[in-house]
Amino acid sequence: MKHETLAQYYALNAGAIESVYDKPERQADLAALRTKLPELLRGHKVLEIACGTGYWTRLIAATAASVHATDVNDEAVALARAHATAGNVTFAKADAFDLPACAGEYTAVFAGFWWSHVKREEQERFLAQLRAKLGKDVLLVLLDNCYVDGSSTAIARTDAEGNTYQIRTLASGERFEIVKNFPADSYLRKKLATAVREIRIERLPYYWLLTCRLK
Repeated sequence: MKHETLAQYYALNAGAIESVYDKPERQADLAALRTKLPELLRGHKVLEIACGTGYWTRLIAATAASVHATDVNDEAVALARAHATAGNVTFAKADAFDLPACAGEYTAVFAGFWWSHVKREEQERFLAQLRAKLGKDVLLVLLDNCYVDGSSTAIARTDAEGNTYQIRTLASGERFEIVKNFPADSYLRKKLATAVREIRIERLPYYWLLTCRLK
């Protein structure tokens, strides 16, 4: 049986999420990102969206003034909190589409491997919420996957809006159909243009990194 609930999949798979970072072919990219990301967020008061198990939270916390890490899943938040190694990190359960009002509280927002799970028809709503809740001039940093044959999970289908989907299988054999988009730079620039400025995109073989500021 296939499920389409992204949150349910990540709740059930929370303990195995970080295994994707063990792939040998991705180690050079990850080493570069472990240097780049903390520098981008150095000294910032960071709101992290969809923190998962806290892999990137731990790296950001080493240089950020503070990190407030959020995720919609209690299971992920519990793991992230258990793995925390810095005293400047706080955690909370929060829906990325229903964030509390926090204008002036943060100077940066980071979302790692979240944008690819946002359906194309919902991306503008997500960006509009960030602007409304956080205020203008806040630094936005997005980190996500490039599609690479042989390393990425195969795309199972594409829907009428252009969203692509993967089939993820848990150790139990339970199968989930998960939206996972792989946008080109031109698409990212066009989609974000109405909500942000100063868009910069860097592509590595397996990942892309985007920085901009909310208008």
